[in-house]
Amino acid sequence: MMRDVTLRVTALELAARWNEPRLALEQVDRLLGSAPSPDLAVLPEAAVTGYVSPDLDFDLGPFAEPLTGAMAASLTALARAHRCHLVAPLIERDGDRIYNTTLVLGPDGSTLARYRKRHPWYPEAWATPGDEPPPVLQVGGARVTLAVCFDVHFLAVDAAPQLREADVLVFPSAWVEDEDSRDSILPELARRFDVAVVNANWGVGSPRVPGQGRSRILDRHGEVLAMASGPGRIDARIDVP
Repeated sequence: MMRDVTLRVTALELAARWNEPRLALEQVDRLLGSAPSPDLAVLPEAAVTGYVSPDLDFDLGPFAEPLTGAMAASLTALARAHRCHLVAPLIERDGDRIYNTTLVLGPDGSTLARYRKRHPWYPEAWATPGDEPPPVLQVGGARVTLAVCFDVHFLAVDAAPQLREADVLVFPSAWVEDEDSRDSILPELARRFDVAVVNANWGVGSPRVPGQGRSRILDRHGEVLAMASGPGRIDARIDVP
């Protein structure tokens, strides 16, 4: 049966910064308020705390909070205020373990899904790998799944069932690479699994490293619907048959 769904999606590219969560949250609020609210908005990986310091410190452990902490509450308030599904990062503490976590928050502020990055990048020594597969959830009539940054290199093997079930792959990243392999990896995933891709990547800031910028939204054929030219907001409509 044909669904004929159109999903309005937004990727926010936030400039790299370190330990300035108030400024990051204010920027998210401004960007979401700068145009009509989408059905689904995506923030980059670790965008609120920062992914690495200007001194190249990758330890995000000091930022870790439980799901009941102040950061999750602030992100929930943003989802509720802008009446959208918000895909947002959290450095999550659960007992003596710390996870690179992504939350999917509903327009009413409810937590619809929690995904713990399954493949932390090598410098993420602080992060415990997640042990659950990516969720697949309904957003505006579309089926959405997610992966975070380094996960993308393993998706075709360890998340193939979720990709085949989904209409949209949400992909927050803090990409670090001299030659941007997203140009080939993401279109190939889109075509192979018949999924649109929403990639919110960290933007040029402090520190400035290769791989920042060029957040993008791809259709199910791997064609670019929107590409960021700098920190800010990109929007597109994804048609789901």
